[in-house]
Amino acid sequence: MHTPSVASPPRPPEHRTTARATGVLALCSALLLVLVVAGWSPLLTADGDIADTTHRWAVDEPGLTHVFRILSDWVWDPWTMRILAAVAAIWLVWRRNARWTAVWLVAACAVGTLVQQVLKAAVGRERPVWPDPVDTAHFAAYPSGHALTATVVCGLLLWLLHHEGVGGALWGTALAVAVLSVAGVGLTRIWLGVHWPSDVLGGWVLGATLVALAILVHRRWGPGGPAGQLKPEAGPRDN
Repeated sequence: MHTPSVASPPRPPEHRTTARATGVLALCSALLLVLVVAGWSPLLTADGDIADTTHRWAVDEPGLTHVFRILSDWVWDPWTMRILAAVAAIWLVWRRNARWTAVWLVAACAVGTLVQQVLKAAVGRERPVWPDPVDTAHFAAYPSGHALTATVVCGLLLWLLHHEGVGGALWGTALAVAVLSVAGVGLTRIWLGVHWPSDVLGGWVLGATLVALAILVHRRWGPGGPAGQLKPEAGPRDN
């Protein structure tokens, strides 16, 4: 009698979709990195044209620029995003007893920060320089740490809400806030003249790649995944 093999169960459709998305995002991220490092002329020209235009607007609209500085430096600052992720991790442990997922969330955010810093040091791209700057920033430009961190944190938290089956008004609100935060922080960094547009695009794409990769890891090795089915997420609860 033939005994069917159970060593390699078929991958669920969502796993294959996430794997494909990860590959496409990684390819786009690598292509943009090559273009930036190579100094591809059409990209540099577009960067310069957009940066010049938005800087003129920023100088002409000091009130709006001040609002954007508050949003960029406080509301959507990378440390604000990391604190948000840390609060979510504490909640996962305290309320859900989901220690594996809490560690996964913190580790994914830490990897995002590490990748960002390594790329900044390796690429060493100069930030825009203006005779009349409206804001300042330090270290190298590519990729935008604000854009990458917001994408990673908001993307992971949105996936966790979806994973928990959250819907209705709460899901709609969370989705709107996440999209506004990710898009908004990138646009404010360009408006304030501290990043080239391709820095922000690189942060978005690389951040999305890391989110997709983290989801693959959770689905593969997290509780309920093929490699984690014998590791229940939640411990015993009192009745």
